Amino acid sequence: MILPGHRPTRLYLLDLGDFNVGPGKRLIGIPGFVIQTETSNGTPGANILVDTGFDAGYASDYAALDARDGLSGFGRLENYTARQTLTGQLALLGLKPAEITHLILTHGHIDHVGGLPLFTHCPIILTQIERAEPRPVYWSNARPLAWPETEYIQITGETVLCPGLILIPTPGHTPGHLSLLLTLPTGTVILAADAINRASEPAENYADAMDPATAATSAKRLFDLQHLHNATLIYGHDPAQWRDMPKAPAPYGFD
Repeated sequence: MILPGHRPTRLYLLDLGDFNVGPGKRLIGIPGFVIQTETSNGTPGANILVDTGFDAGYASDYAALDARDGLSGFGRLENYTARQTLTGQLALLGLKPAEITHLILTHGHIDHVGGLPLFTHCPIILTQIERAEPRPVYWSNARPLAWPETEYIQITGETVLCPGLILIPTPGHTPGHLSLLLTLPTGTVILAADAINRASEPAENYADAMDPATAATSAKRLFDLQHLHNATLIYGHDPAQWRDMPKAPAPYGFD
């Protein structure tokens, strides 16, 4: 157990921009998450960040970042402002990147690792398989980011971060993909990330995954957990679900 004596009390959904996946396709939201814990004596505990969105440089010099990454070969970030950068979203919660105590990385794609350079001060938690990549897998042939010089907690199987927060390897989308099972005072939530991108993905046979067959197996595990725990499953990039969910600074699950 990585955080004994802690329990998760709050979940915040970070709006890290909108991505147009291309003509005739869809506009998807880019999520991040902050999980706050409380210690056994009732004092504030950890500020846990899940994923970091795109490189904030896209908000200030889109052309330069696009030239570096070749992102226009896939789609385009829309309405990406300073408010939607990771720093801007954390500020809505009264937090600075330096106040994040742990970073959980679901996988190394471009829309999840852009803020990694901000986190040399805290442990980064990810699967051993994902960390074995020489650099984050990022996008296409572009690998501009190095792994930050910091502590890494590399998991190889289901791992209890603290009571109420379980990390579940869900390979398929990438070989080292990771999802979360989170029990809050208001109910249980599964953060599927890109293990299940959207509600329609099972019918599409996980065509976006590096290994569709393995992705289907991982998704079945998450759907089984959803049924077992009567959980809300938050997809990685489902347009309709994301549109209607409360975003920071409002906490998820509290009226």
